[in-house]
Amino acid sequence: MSANREDAATAWRARFALPRSTAGEPLVYFCGHSLGLMPLAARQTVDEELESWATLGIDAQFTGRRPWVDYASHVTAGFAALAGALTHEVVAMNALTVNLHFLMASFYRPQGTRRRVLVEAGAFPSDRHAVAAQIAWHGLDPRECLLELAPREGEDLLRADDIDDAIARAGDSLALVLWPGVQYLTGQAFDLARIARAARHVGAAVGFDLAHAIGNIPLALHESGADFAAWCSYKYLNAGPGAIGGAFVHERHAQRRDLPRLSGWWGNDPATRFRMAPEFDAARGAAGWQVSNPPIFSTAPLLASLAIFAEVGLPRLRERSIALTRALEAEIDALPANEVTLITPRDVQERGAQLSVRIRGSRDRGRHVHAALTAHGIVCDWREPGILRIAPVPLYNTIDEVHRCGRALRDALAGAP
Repeated sequence: MSANREDAATAWRARFALPRSTAGEPLVYFCGHSLGLMPLAARQTVDEELESWATLGIDAQFTGRRPWVDYASHVTAGFAALAGALTHEVVAMNALTVNLHFLMASFYRPQGTRRRVLVEAGAFPSDRHAVAAQIAWHGLDPRECLLELAPREGEDLLRADDIDDAIARAGDSLALVLWPGVQYLTGQAFDLARIARAARHVGAAVGFDLAHAIGNIPLALHESGADFAAWCSYKYLNAGPGAIGGAFVHERHAQRRDLPRLSGWWGNDPATRFRMAPEFDAARGAAGWQVSNPPIFSTAPLLASLAIFAEVGLPRLRERSIALTRALEAEIDALPANEVTLITPRDVQERGAQLSVRIRGSRDRGRHVHAALTAHGIVCDWREPGILRIAPVPLYNTIDEVHRCGRALRDALAGAP
């Protein structure tokens, strides 16, 4: 990596608050796949809204620096750019699983024998819970209607051909495919356009959970043909705990009045919203799926983060992300072969910033290694069974930190029982 590129990355890093140890030393924070770091400017954006509340009260809805009535619109362009969508196809609202429920209420419409939903085996638990609940809500049995596709025996990753085959086999029994952009445990990134084509070919709706994908890998939701997608903003988007989530609805559904939805006042057309009429007049596009006005204080930090993304650009971040994961991959490969296994794809086009490593041996041994890394000032996370998830985020992590992680991992393995 060139000196100029490192200088640029240092400037990006300087715009984030870095967690420190009890001794005051910066920690090596490789946990942006779980909670991104705070942009320093987030404090100012929140303070500005607090000041508006303090000085304007209800008038802050319509006056002030950023009128609250249109607050969600301030993140629309940033979401659209990162999602590869048209601006009216995205909206900031709710939280991830809430958005999945609202969107499945519209796009999971079981009829006759077309009632099954395909997910990946080992999906993030909240996704599975949401799908099972939606199936049960329609009076159906999740044991019969929930299809879970696992990797082949002895493998950790799903093959694209196997996903195609599973969709084709389900055929006209399939009502919905709900798939991740990046699988949370393994870090495997998927060809979403290919999955969308396969699903639509058999007449099924298709939606994506982009929690671990948005702000991490390039996305092209509009071109993919997906019906819907949802994401959170507290991981790679660095909007903080409890941050507002996002949703995508393809423009072919923008003006559909026949599509059932769980409606709320804020999804009404802004031009008629304050007439307070009993009839629901849906806003165009994804905005029509809103139900409540946006939470201002959990949206404000997102403005600070999206400003950085707009300035730096995802192509530059993606280039740096690839360099960082390649360096981390080399550190992992240098460890004793009988100690660890990299389960994330080695093809950089099939992964983002996260590398997942299985620690060989007992569960207790793996936990010991994680605890030792923590003691070395390396912040990553542990997931059962025996997986370390390490994410060098291009906005604020460095090559030196990757090398430090490699040394710490070697020492931790050497000291593990």
